[in-house]
This record gives sequence, structure tokens and C-alpha cells, in this order.
Amino acid sequence: MVKLHYEIKGQGFPILCLHGHPGNSQAMAVFTDHLSHHYQTITPDLRGYGKSKAPGDFAMIDHLEDLTNLLEEQRINSCLVLGWSLGGILGLELALHSPDRIRGMILVATAAKPRGSHPPISWQDNLYTAIAALVNIIYPGWLWNIETFGKRSLFRYLIQQHSEEAYQWIAKAAVPAYLQTSPQAKKALITAMRQGYDRLPQLQKITCPCLVLSAEGDRHITAASSEETAAHLPCAQSYCYAHAAHLFPWELAPQVLRDIDKWLAAHTGIVS
Repeated sequence: MVKLHYEIKGQGFPILCLHGHPGNSQAMAVFTDHLSHHYQTITPDLRGYGKSKAPGDFAMIDHLEDLTNLLEEQRINSCLVLGWSLGGILGLELALHSPDRIRGMILVATAAKPRGSHPPISWQDNLYTAIAALVNIIYPGWLWNIETFGKRSLFRYLIQQHSEEAYQWIAKAAVPAYLQTSPQAKKALITAMRQGYDRLPQLQKITCPCLVLSAEGDRHITAASSEETAAHLPCAQSYCYAHAAHLFPWELAPQVLRDIDKWLAAHTGIVS
């Protein structure tokens, strides 16, 4: 077990917010800054990410133990889970492990059997990404950098709307999260994916209400695999955003947050 670094915002019914890979608690601010007005958000850095250090190699299942201990430490007997990418996979694992504790889930750009469609990465991709990221840290959202390097970099597979706002999020959250992701965390994820992660057969056991959000242009976890997950969940609503990719909460923040608010309002029973 690792004692996780975490942030708590707001008051009310708790929402456990879980970031992706690479990621940290700051990457979830697009959700928590909004949701904490009406709920209590608990956002950890997962083991090996951000400020939660990994003492050595670990397996993906260790995240589940860490999160369970965090909920017990905070005396949270029931909560919602909002998980982005890897965080959504861990949310599914929590719901399977502790069904009485998880009252509902918001699954963002994730899947129980994740599949990608990312093309091969060239040295030019890496070069343009390094330049675009470095310039964007110095001048966040600079349109010249977006047009000259950003659209030629690997960012083109993470976002489709190359807006100033999206690149500001990349500077503020994505680059620091990437730099704070440990080799152990990367190894644990790669190992799990190579073993062929697939929880589709178990999803019928998850009976809590779920909202599954995906993006049409997601090359990391395809919209088809997200929608397949929604189809296997007994009580799920799904929505796929056009003209967006894996980082769509940073591309379409107002719309995504409105859709989450609408779903929460329609399921007030789960937070009462």
C-alpha cells in the first residue's frame, strides 16, 4: 500500500476523481473546479504519478488497494467515481470490487476492453511534440506555435480542436503530469495492456447508473470501445462528441460539464 497524495475540494456528496496516464490530480481540475461547487471532490495522485511516489515496481491491481484505503481513511462509505482514461478503468475495478460503495460512475474516454487506433510514431512526431510543448510552456496557447508545431506534433492525435484554451490546459496540466509520471507507472500499465485487459464479461455485475463519454476522434481509446463498454453496462447512458479526441474535456469543457450536470440532475437519488 502507498499513502496517496490527494486534494479535496468543496462539500457535499463525495466524488472520487481519477486521472489517466500520464496524469495527476491537477489534470482533473477541469472537472473538480466545477463540481466542487456542489459536491466534495477527492482527487488523488495515483501510485507512481504526481506526488504519490512508487517505492518500486508494482502491478495495476495495487492501485485498487491504494484507492480502497484512501476511501476508508476518509470514512467514505459511498461515493461517485469520475474516471478519465486509466482512471475510468480503475473506476470499473472499484465498482466490481466494492459495489455497495460506488453509487454511480462517470466514465470519460475509457473502456472495459480498451482498443486504440494510434498510427506509428516517427522521429519527426517526437521532435515537433518536444518543440510545441516547450514553446507552449513559455507562451501558453500561442497561435503561431499551434499552427507551426502543434498541429504537426503528437498533439494532433490528442485533440482535434487546436484552440488556445486546449493548449493552455496542455501547458498547465498535461506537460507537468507527463514529467511527474514514473517509469514504474508506465511499466505497470504496459504490462497490463499486453496481458489483454478485458472486463466486458464482468460488466453485468455493475448495476449503478453510469455515464459514458467518448470522442469521435479518440485514437488512444476509441469511441467504439467506449460505446461497447456502455452497451455491456446494465444502466448506462452514453454520448460521443464529434470533432474531438482523447483530451476532449479540455477541448469542450463547457459542453462536457453541462452534460455531466444534466446526468447528475437526472440521478439525484444516487447522491441523496
